[in-house]
Amino acid sequence: MSTTASIPGTAGSIGDPWNTRAVQERIRGSIVDAQLPGGRQRSFLAMGTPCRLLAAGRPAEVDGFFRAAVDWVAAFEAKYSRYLPGSWVSALNASAGAAPVESDPETDRILGLCHEMHFLTRGVFDPTALPLIRLWDWRSARIPSEAEIADARTRIGWRRVERQPGKVRLSVPGMSLDLGGMGKEYAVDQVVVLGSGFGLTGLLVDFGADIRVSGLPADGRPGWHIGLEDPDRPGSAWCGLAVRNAAVASSGDYHRRFEAGGRRYGHILDLRTGRPVDNGCRAVNVLAPSCTQAGMLSTAAFVLGAEEGLKLLETQPGVSGAIHLGNKKLTSRRFHEHVAS
Repeated sequence: MSTTASIPGTAGSIGDPWNTRAVQERIRGSIVDAQLPGGRQRSFLAMGTPCRLLAAGRPAEVDGFFRAAVDWVAAFEAKYSRYLPGSWVSALNASAGAAPVESDPETDRILGLCHEMHFLTRGVFDPTALPLIRLWDWRSARIPSEAEIADARTRIGWRRVERQPGKVRLSVPGMSLDLGGMGKEYAVDQVVVLGSGFGLTGLLVDFGADIRVSGLPADGRPGWHIGLEDPDRPGSAWCGLAVRNAAVASSGDYHRRFEAGGRRYGHILDLRTGRPVDNGCRAVNVLAPSCTQAGMLSTAAFVLGAEEGLKLLETQPGVSGAIHLGNKKLTSRRFHEHVAS
């Protein structure tokens, strides 16, 4: 994980290669500020999700951080979103099977992190899964055929991504990279790092319910309280965590899903079968040192299932979590140490 947060695509670039200004304007147009007991809050829409910054510190420092954070997120989305035709990721996907695409040190670090997480999650996390993701679009509520699934799987495989410093190539025509499985979490971590340079006394960064905190809230509490959504009652919390200098991420099938023929089909896919996860898990909550790690592990544990998922969480230093099944919850050994009283 990078220890410094740089603006993606700005250093050494000429003009505005990823059309960052347009993304900045869109995000700035969604900003809503508020004063809360824990600090000053800035909410906005970016990366296709609600984003929230809650900062404690001197007014000038908070203002400076808010501006820098929004600019960083805009540059990150402009460069790495697969939904934007002018992004670096779109350029890479368009070149699949052809010549390599140039990359910069920031991109190389992100792809290196993808490689680490692919190994850590036993291949469950794979940024090349986009052909299957498109096939199983939960909004269309369509079940693809076995032939379609088999065909999509021929264009998937992280090991088929050819990388060297400054160059990336998708070796198979039709391959596609999608950083949606880790992009928000990575952005959370980098914005927290960015905040460390502004002298803030406390910071909570929440991008689409992927959260990381540092320091303390302004209301004098000894830590941040983070509610964990109940998959059986979305919108309400089944418990709260008392957290300091840590991250929380969750994965589940209860929001983005469809039902057909009496079966539930969620948006999280098991690349080993090419189909949505169907192992009895409803949700996984993970507490970890970084949001990137928490997000990767929550998704991996969800795919692996209760027994193997819990084993995975238990093997990671500084990590704890809870796995929700239909009729019970399994928790790692140290999870309850973090539950707020």
